[in-house]
Amino acid sequence: MRHIIIGFFLLAIQFLSFSQDDENPVLWSHEVNKISDTEYELIIKGDIYEGWHVYSQFTDEGGALPSEFTFSKVGEEFELVGGTEESKTVKEYSDIFEVEETFFKEEAIFTQRIKLLNPSTKQVKVNLFYQVCKEVCIPADVDFVFSLDGSEAVVDEIVLDEKSKLLTSNLKLDLKNKALLSQGQENIGSGSNLWVIFALGFLGGLIALLTPCVFPMIPLTVSFFTKHSKKKSKGIANALLYGFFIVLIYFLLSVPFHLFDSVDSQILNTIATNVWLNIIFFAIFMFFAFSFFGYYELTLPSSWANKMDAASSKIGGVLGVFFMAITLAIVSFSCTGPILGGLLGGTTLAEGDVAMNLTAGMTGFGVALAFPFALFALFPAWLNSLPKSGGWMTTVKVVLGFLEIALALKFLSNADLVGHWGILKREVFLGIWILIGLLMTLYLFGVFRFPHDGPKAKLSKGRIIVGAVSAIFSLYLVLGLANVTSLKLLSGFPPPDFYSIFEKESDCPLGIDCFKDFDTGLAYAKENNKPILLDFTGWACVNCRKMEENVWSEPDVYEILNNDYVLISLYVDDRKELPEEEQFNFQYDSGRIKRIGNIAQKWGTFQDVNFNAVSQPFYVLLSPDLEVLNTSIQNTDANSYKVWLEEGLRAFEKKVISSNP
Repeated sequence: MRHIIIGFFLLAIQFLSFSQDDENPVLWSHEVNKISDTEYELIIKGDIYEGWHVYSQFTDEGGALPSEFTFSKVGEEFELVGGTEESKTVKEYSDIFEVEETFFKEEAIFTQRIKLLNPSTKQVKVNLFYQVCKEVCIPADVDFVFSLDGSEAVVDEIVLDEKSKLLTSNLKLDLKNKALLSQGQENIGSGSNLWVIFALGFLGGLIALLTPCVFPMIPLTVSFFTKHSKKKSKGIANALLYGFFIVLIYFLLSVPFHLFDSVDSQILNTIATNVWLNIIFFAIFMFFAFSFFGYYELTLPSSWANKMDAASSKIGGVLGVFFMAITLAIVSFSCTGPILGGLLGGTTLAEGDVAMNLTAGMTGFGVALAFPFALFALFPAWLNSLPKSGGWMTTVKVVLGFLEIALALKFLSNADLVGHWGILKREVFLGIWILIGLLMTLYLFGVFRFPHDGPKAKLSKGRIIVGAVSAIFSLYLVLGLANVTSLKLLSGFPPPDFYSIFEKESDCPLGIDCFKDFDTGLAYAKENNKPILLDFTGWACVNCRKMEENVWSEPDVYEILNNDYVLISLYVDDRKELPEEEQFNFQYDSGRIKRIGNIAQKWGTFQDVNFNAVSQPFYVLLSPDLEVLNTSIQNTDANSYKVWLEEGLRAFEKKVISSNP
C-alpha cells in the first residue's frame, strides 16, 4: 500500500510536469486490411523512441496505466471480432508499485478485427489512451480514422456556430485607455514573494535537519570527507561540493514545472483549484502525517539508494560526490518527502507564478539542508557541540504530523469551496483545527504517546515551550470561532466569513453588495452611473481572502467599496457548469479554440483575453463605458489600496465633468 501511494503521487507529479505540446516519444501510424466485404483488420503501429516504453492493455492492476481503446459507434455500424491483439511485450517487476508490469519496447502493434453491421459504413474512428515512460511518464491519447473504401479520411473539426461567434465577441471588451493597466502596475510581492517562499523553503529544510533521517547523517558525512581525504583542503572542497549538489538536486526537482509555460494560460490555476487534485493532496498529506506518527515507514525503494551508493563508490571524484548527494536525498525521503509535499502544496496557495514559487521554495530547502554539511566541513571541531540524537527528533516528527493534517484540511476545504459541497463551513474547519491543536498540546505534555515514542521521560523545556505555544494557538482559534477576535493572522486559510453554517445576508465578502456576473454588474453601473471595481478572485485563493479580511475590512477602504463602487467579483476557479445555452466554443485571435463550459473557464478566459493576466487577486477600475480609470493592482497594503481607489474615483469624476460641461 505504501509504494502504491508513493507511486501514484510520483505519477501525478509527472503528469502535471508535461504538456501536450511536448514532443511525444511515440510516432503512431495506422492501416486497414480488407478481409472480406464485411470484415476488416485495423492495425495501429507505434514506433517508440529508444529508452521509452508503452504499457500493454493487460499490464497488472495497481501499476502504471494500461493502454485503452475506444471505438466509436460499436454496435451501430460495426462490431468487434475478438479482442485487440498485441505484438511482443516485455514483463518486469516494479519496485514502486510492487506488481509485474507489461509493456512494449521499440515498437507496439495493435490489431483489431471488425465486422460491419451497416454496409454503407465508410470509416471507423478509434481513440487510443496510453502511457509512455522513461524516467518520467507521459499519459496521452491519439485519434485514428480508418478509411474502409480507400477514400481520404475526414476528421471532425470544431466549427464555430453563430452562438459561439456571438459569445466569443461578447467576452472580448472594447476597453478604452487600456494602456493604463500596465503603467506603474502595483503588484506588491511579485519579487519579494519569491524571497518569502525561499525563506519558507529554507525553514522547511532546517526542520528536516532535525529529523532522525537527516540529523545523524551530518557528523557521519562530514567525518567521511575530512578523514578520508589525503589533504584537509581536499576534504573541505568535497564537502562543499556535496552541499552544492544537494542544492542542485532540489532545484532540478522544480524544473519540469516550468514546462507549463507552453500550456493554456489558465492551466496552473486549473490545477491548483481542481477538486479532485485537491482531494488527492488531502489524501497524500494525511498519509504523510500518519507516517510521521510512526504507524508505518515512508521510503523509496531501497534499490535506488543502493544503486546510487554503489555508483558513488565506483566512480569517485566529482561525479561520485554527486551520487552521494542523490543517495542522501533518497534515504532521507521518509522525513523530507512530507515536508517537500507540504512545500509543493503551499506553492499552489501562494500568489504569483507557481513554477517560480516552487523553484524558490525547493532551492531554499536545498540550501538549508546543505548548509550544515558545508559549515561543519569548514569548522569540524564544531561537531562536538551538536546535540546527540534522541527522542527529541521523534517529537519533531510527531509535531510535523499534526501540521501535515492541518495542511491536508486546507486542501479538502479548497475542494469543498470550489465544488460548493457545504461540508467544511468556516465553523467546522476552525473546530477541526482547534481539535488538532488540542491533541498536539496533549501529546507535547505527555498525556498520550505514539508507537515510535521511546520510554517515558521528564518533559524537556523545549517540549514544554512548544506545548504552551500550541495551547495558546488553540485558544486563539477558540476566540476566533466565538468572534471575540478576527483571526487576521490566519487570513486566507479558513473559509471566508460568508461561508458559514449560519445564514448570512450576503454571500459577498464583508457583506458588501456584489455581482458575480460581469454583464449584470455592468448594467447596474450604467443605470446608477457609478465606477466599477472588477475583482478577479477565487474560492480557493488565499491571497484574495487576505485582501478581503485585512485590507477591505479597514474602515476607510470598506466605506469606499461599499458606497462609491459597483463591486463585480468574478470567481475564476468556480467549477459550476454554465447553463447549456451559455456554453460555447471560444476562439482566440490566434485561431485556437477553447471550450467554455463552466464559470471558471468563462471568467478565467475573460481575464486573460481582456487584461492579459491570470493571477488572483487582480483588481481593475472601470467606468460604465469601459474606460480604464487607473492601473491594475494586486496584493498590497491597506493604505496603497485606499489611495488607488481614491485616484480611480477622481479619474471618474473628471470624466463625468468633462462629458457634462
